[in-house]
Amino acid sequence: MGPTGCASPDMAWRREQDGYLKAILTAKVYRIALETPLQEAKALSKALGNTVLLKREDLQPVRSFKVRGAYNRMCRLTPEQLVRGVICSSAGNHAQGVALAAKTLGCTAVICMPFNSPEIKIAAVKELGGTVELVGESFYEAQIHAQKRAADEGLTFISAYDDPFTVAGQGTIGLEILRQSDMDNIDYIFVPIGGGGMIAGIAAIVKALKPEVQVIGVEPTGANAMAQSLVRGERVTLNKVDAFADGVAIKLPGAEPFRLCRELLDGVVMVDNSAISTAIKDVFNETRSILEPAGAVAVAGAKAMLGYYGLKGKRVVAVTSGANMNFDRLRLVSELVDVGSAETMLAASVPDHNGAIVQLLELASLQDGRPMDVTELKYRYTDGAGRRGTARMLLGLGVPPGGRPCRELLQRINAQEGFYATDVSDMDLAQVHLRHMIGGPAMQNGDCLQDERIFKVDYPELPGMLARLLEPISPRFDITLLHFRKTGNRSATALLGLRLPPGEVADFWQAVGALNAEYSFTELSEREHSVFTMFI
Repeated sequence: MGPTGCASPDMAWRREQDGYLKAILTAKVYRIALETPLQEAKALSKALGNTVLLKREDLQPVRSFKVRGAYNRMCRLTPEQLVRGVICSSAGNHAQGVALAAKTLGCTAVICMPFNSPEIKIAAVKELGGTVELVGESFYEAQIHAQKRAADEGLTFISAYDDPFTVAGQGTIGLEILRQSDMDNIDYIFVPIGGGGMIAGIAAIVKALKPEVQVIGVEPTGANAMAQSLVRGERVTLNKVDAFADGVAIKLPGAEPFRLCRELLDGVVMVDNSAISTAIKDVFNETRSILEPAGAVAVAGAKAMLGYYGLKGKRVVAVTSGANMNFDRLRLVSELVDVGSAETMLAASVPDHNGAIVQLLELASLQDGRPMDVTELKYRYTDGAGRRGTARMLLGLGVPPGGRPCRELLQRINAQEGFYATDVSDMDLAQVHLRHMIGGPAMQNGDCLQDERIFKVDYPELPGMLARLLEPISPRFDITLLHFRKTGNRSATALLGLRLPPGEVADFWQAVGALNAEYSFTELSEREHSVFTMFI
């Protein structure tokens, strides 16, 4: 049937020429939602040479825009439906919106959440009176369970994004942007995309009233279902989703949002986790508010597009969609925050003799002779086979990667006899794992270990999942390396090294094939392997 309820006769308006315009103008959201401010980010505007306005949806009562769509959908339920109650599936923000709407309307709400949902969001739902049911290891398992309960128990399922009234509720954000600004001078509106409900609603109202304003979606590079769907002309289901920005980590965009985005969207920008983390810092510097990763996606996208095209003098809006940050996540954000924007990380090798490290640091100077700011340096003496006479180190410097100072530094280092350096700032595995693992190669009988293979393993960050990963591996195969650190993310990443002679490779893949499909094994790329073998 497509989006929830779209086959019913009272949803026919969604395909009329002014259907969404009327639905947004008459949306019932302000009983519980705020008209959030449109705030200039002065420092960011100055740095970018453009006027950047933040649409502060992080200031909503539940710290997220989701309350708009949830209430606009639920206030239209019949008295009989309200008596039976509602149910939804959510990793957090939609859950809080539904719980608050249910409390306001006086009905019960069952919220199905994955086991690895952030504790701050689970607690917030309970505080609002929602009944939390933790089920499954992903949003999709929770959604299947919620839809089955809805069918079995006569509850009304409230979609997070794939419902016309939800889309119309989120569209009130676009109406406010036009009303609060000089709409004749807005060039771009940047909106995060998860399932697509918010950007579909914003695009619907903006294109109806000011079609010359460009509406640009922003997705994480590892959760770009809408971008892929728009390219292919049909909805695409991702096999794997990066859950760093968990609020937009959606495998399949909504049917109704996709239909609207195909007609109305001007483009989609993709940003990596480092750019998202840096955008969190940018907004904190402006507002002293800490956005969740999904809440900062639009700011990261605005910075990326303005910088890539060298645009100046433009007036742009970025929707800061939420601020329900899990405190544990801050550790990972702080590690990624400057990588890709203000910090360069180099993997370097130098002659292993007295004074070589000082010589390397002397090469790290700016054009005017001032030393670069050293942000990190890690070195460990190694006397393994093939390593004698060479010292290897990770060097962090306070200059943007890829810029002129960085390029000139690499040229200076690599021009010195016996010196070598490469920029690994864009290598996520280097930031999350390698920087914590300097120590030298694995040795066996005085020589480097043979037949070692290193894998990145992704799986849900839940208690017991690491032990479950090792159960089919540890008794049968020789583990040579294991690195894991809890990040507060929905998805965990472990680095796993194994000694796998050619005759054991097939047995290994058969053994891990018995694991849950949520476990994903990826061998290091050639570039990653060349960097990692410098140090471990």
